[in-house]
Amino acid sequence: MASVSASLLDALEASTKNTIIDAFWGPVSTYDWSHCDDAPSKAYWDFYLGACEHALHDGGRHASARTHQDIIDIANLLQEHQGRPEIREALRCKLTKHSATEDELLDSSIGLAARLLLMIDVGSLQFGFSGRQQLQWHKGCLKDCIHSYFCAPPALGHEGVKLHRVFHALNLERIAGVDIIATDNLLDHLRLTEDDTKLYVFNHASLLKCQYGSSILPDGLVEETLRTLALLFPQSDPTTRKWVRKLPPPFSLDPLLAQCGHLKTDDRQIEKFTFWHDRLVVLKQVFDEATPLTMSQWWYDRRNGVQWCTFWVAIVVLSLTLFFGLIQSVEGALQVYVSYQGR
Repeated sequence: MASVSASLLDALEASTKNTIIDAFWGPVSTYDWSHCDDAPSKAYWDFYLGACEHALHDGGRHASARTHQDIIDIANLLQEHQGRPEIREALRCKLTKHSATEDELLDSSIGLAARLLLMIDVGSLQFGFSGRQQLQWHKGCLKDCIHSYFCAPPALGHEGVKLHRVFHALNLERIAGVDIIATDNLLDHLRLTEDDTKLYVFNHASLLKCQYGSSILPDGLVEETLRTLALLFPQSDPTTRKWVRKLPPPFSLDPLLAQCGHLKTDDRQIEKFTFWHDRLVVLKQVFDEATPLTMSQWWYDRRNGVQWCTFWVAIVVLSLTLFFGLIQSVEGALQVYVSYQGR
C-alpha cells in the first residue's frame, strides 16, 4: 500500500493525497480531492507530479528529497517560518552521505516543497531558462520574502481606468488578439509577454480556496486573486464558460476557473485591487488601445456602440452596392450578348 514514504515518482494513492492535503492546507472539506480523476484535483496533481519529475531529473542528482514525507517535512518547516539556513541544517541531518554539493541539493528540495505548497517558483529552476518569474529567497523566512514581493505599493496611477463588463478574457482574445495562457506559477498571474500578445493567468482556483488560511501568503492576496479570475472569467456568462472548457493545453485547467463568481459594479473598481493593481492597469490599457484589424475583431468589438453600428451599416451598404452593381453588369452583358446573337 502506497504511503507518504513512497517515491515522489510513484503514482499517488488516494490516502497519500489526503495526507499531503492535510499537511499543506489542513482538513479541506469543500471539495473531494482524494480521487485523481475528480475535477478540482486533476490540475493540481498533474502539476505536483510534473514538478517532482522535473526536480528528480537526471536520476535525482540535483535534489535530496526522495519521498512525499520529505516534502511534507520541509513544508512544515516553511509554515513554521524558519529561515532557509535553519531548514537546510534540519535537512542536513537526514543525509546518508555528504558531498561538496549538498547545499545545492538541499536548496533544490526546499524550492520544490515551496512550489508544491504555494505554486510559486521559489529559487531558480534547473535545466535551462524557463522564462517564468522566480522569487529569490536568501534571507529571513519565506513568508517575509513573499510579503516583500506582493505588498509593494502600486507604482502606476489609475485615473480614468474603468473595468467595464466587456473587459474579460474572452474579449481580450477576440478584440485585442491576446492569447490566454494558463500558468501554474502565481508570480506570473496577469503577466503580459511577447509584445503584449500573451497573457498568463493562474488558473488553480480550487487551490486558491484552500489557501484562505495560509500562514505564509499575505492577507487578502488569495481573495483578490480569485476576484481577478471572476473579473476575467465571469461565472454568469455562459459564452465565457463554454470558451474556457475549450482552451487548449499544455496545462490541465481547473474547472473552477470559471466558477469564481461575478463581480458587482463596486467590486470592479480598480482601486479595490492592490496586489494585482499595476498588472490590471497595464492589461486594461492594452485592451483600450486595441484596434480591430480583422472582420471578426470588428464584429466582436462593441466597446463603442455608435462606431460599431456605423461600421456595419457601411459594410452592408457597400455590400449591397457591389451586389446590385454586379447584377447590373451581368444584365448589361447579357443584353449585349443577346443583341449580338440577334444580328
